[in-house]
Amino acid sequence: MLDPAKSGVSVALKLFRKASFMSLSNGRAYLAIPGPSVIPDQVLQAMHRASPNIYEGELHDVTASLIPDLKTIAMTDQNVAIYIGNGHAAWEAALANVLSRGDTVLVLATGRFGIGWGEMARGVGAKVETIDYGAQSPIDLDRVAAHLAADTEGRIKAVLAVHVDTSTSVKNDIAGLRATMDRVGHPALLMADCIASLGCDRFEMDAWGVDVMVSGCQKGLMTPAGISFVWFNAKADAAQGDCVTSYWNWRPRVDPEMYFQYFNGTAPTHHIYGLRTALDMMMAEGLEAVFARHTTLARTVWAAFDCWSATGPVKMNIADPACRSHAVTSVEIGSPTGNALRHWCETTCGLTLGIGLGRDPADAYFRVGHMGHVNAHMIMGVLGTIDAGLKALDVPHGGGALEAASGVIANG
Repeated sequence: MLDPAKSGVSVALKLFRKASFMSLSNGRAYLAIPGPSVIPDQVLQAMHRASPNIYEGELHDVTASLIPDLKTIAMTDQNVAIYIGNGHAAWEAALANVLSRGDTVLVLATGRFGIGWGEMARGVGAKVETIDYGAQSPIDLDRVAAHLAADTEGRIKAVLAVHVDTSTSVKNDIAGLRATMDRVGHPALLMADCIASLGCDRFEMDAWGVDVMVSGCQKGLMTPAGISFVWFNAKADAAQGDCVTSYWNWRPRVDPEMYFQYFNGTAPTHHIYGLRTALDMMMAEGLEAVFARHTTLARTVWAAFDCWSATGPVKMNIADPACRSHAVTSVEIGSPTGNALRHWCETTCGLTLGIGLGRDPADAYFRVGHMGHVNAHMIMGVLGTIDAGLKALDVPHGGGALEAASGVIANG
């Protein structure tokens, strides 16, 4: 008789028994980070096709159809240029088109991404002045007014601000910033980063007096990362300096004589089809409804964290709800609990939370993305998993979080 111990049978039995243990992470994983966001099945299906003809036909028509909808999403009648690249590419494109080497820009930093845009400005040859408001406060408009009023020679060519800084989840008052600049009579361009906020938090480029705005496709626009956008008005277009190169130049892209000029080369073919479908979904829902959905889901998240923070170390990074993003919530929980909770949620339940980006120590923080293709049951799933993780890791916390969250949804 064959001895199982001397055959492959015992090994197979061990593997079978190991595989038989319950895993709560099996099934469809949920990426609840603040970008890239959840990609709708419709967008993935639109991209699942053979490469199209890039010289004529449907691709050209689809590309042209993106432009008016991109303007609608940004609430502008101005120009929009599309770049193959992430949000950092849009940063550089915006800077390159308006600056000359040696120009001065004022950076209003409320997190890592404001600092990063300033670093890029320095990299293209600009002089950078920074007002750093830290990681838990929005832009102080009085400090901006004093800084600009002191610039009697008009050295500052542009003011750079991030509408929603993904690292801190702070939301800044861009309309108030323009009003402040106008009040002191400063002629600088107002440039806004809306990478985390576009299609989630209300943003009105023209009504708010923004000269240059940048964003990407991978957050509120629900398309895989890879293309970004720069919207600009006539004032910005007239500001062209000596930093612009043939690739970053936005002029051929917004008024192309030939199709390839949209992208200064080969088009991002499959992203075009994916973005077309994502925009169709947003237009069908209605922009006001998109904003309302994000507002309610953000309030749902905050209601849970308000309860958890009643006892123990859990604390939302931004105290004032009026200054919180509707797309991302940054949370402090103490070191190394931030990383421990993230790892538990992912390995045990299949939920991925965002890292404590740009924070020190990073493992004391985590971030919850609630942007783009998200709905009530998805957010309740995120909150339920976090609640289980707090219990599993014996993290002190207040109770009633899920009841409070469901109450927000029940009452709209």
